[in-house]
Amino acid sequence: MHSLFESLTHLLNSLFGAPLLALLTTIGIHPVNPAAPITTPFTLELVVALAMLLFFVVARMTLSVERPGPVQHVAEMINDFVNSQGDAIIGHGYEPHVPWVTVIFLFIALCNCFGLLPGVETPTSVPYVPLGLAILTFIYYNWNGIRAQGPIGYFKHFLGPVWWIAPLLFPIEIISHLARIMSLTIRLYANMFASDLLTLVFFSMIPIAVPIIFLGLHFGVAMIQAYVFMLLTLIYLSQAVSHEEEPD
Repeated sequence: MHSLFESLTHLLNSLFGAPLLALLTTIGIHPVNPAAPITTPFTLELVVALAMLLFFVVARMTLSVERPGPVQHVAEMINDFVNSQGDAIIGHGYEPHVPWVTVIFLFIALCNCFGLLPGVETPTSVPYVPLGLAILTFIYYNWNGIRAQGPIGYFKHFLGPVWWIAPLLFPIEIISHLARIMSLTIRLYANMFASDLLTLVFFSMIPIAVPIIFLGLHFGVAMIQAYVFMLLTLIYLSQAVSHEEEPD
C-alpha cells in the first residue's frame, strides 16, 4: 500500500510538480525537495478528498425514501450525528454550518485512519496538515461571526461587557483567538504523531498479534481527535454567531 501511494505521488509530481514549484516560488514558499514538491501526505489528502466527493455524489444520486441503500444509511447516520451536535452546541440557526462541520469531521477521521495501513504515514501527523485545517476553521468561524452580527457587532465581542476594561480585554481576546489556531494544530498533530510512533515501535518490536491492540488504540485516537476538532469548531461557531441579549 505504501508503494502504491509513493507511485501515485511520483505520478503527480511528474504531471504537476513543475508548475506547482513555480507557483510556490512566486509566493515565496520553497519546498524542502524542489524536484518533488508534492509530498505523500498531500497525495493522501487528495485521495481522501476524492473519496469524500465520490461518497457524497453516490449518496445524492441514490437517495430513495422507499428503498434506501447502504450509502444512504451511512450518510443519514453521519448527518444525524452532526445535526445533533450542532443543535446541542449552537442551537437555533445551526443548519447552515452542518456541511462545513461534516466535511471537517470526515476529512480528519479518514486522514487519521491512514495510519492503520502498514508503512503509511498519517497525513495529520505532519504539522502543515492540521495547521491548514486550523487556519480554515479560524477563517470560517470569524467570517460567519461577522456575517451574523455585522463588523461592529462582532468587534464588540472582543471588548467585553464593560467599556472601561475594554483596553485590557481587547488584546487578551485577540491573543486568545489567535492561540486557537495553535491549539487546534498542536492537539491534532501531537496526538496523531504519537499514535503513529507508538504503533510503529510495537510493529518493529513484536510484528505479530500485539500490534493489533495498538491499531485498535490508533483507531480510537483517530475518531476521538476528529470528534474533538469538530466539537471545538462548533463551540467557536457558537461563540461567534451568538447575539447578546438586550437587557429589559
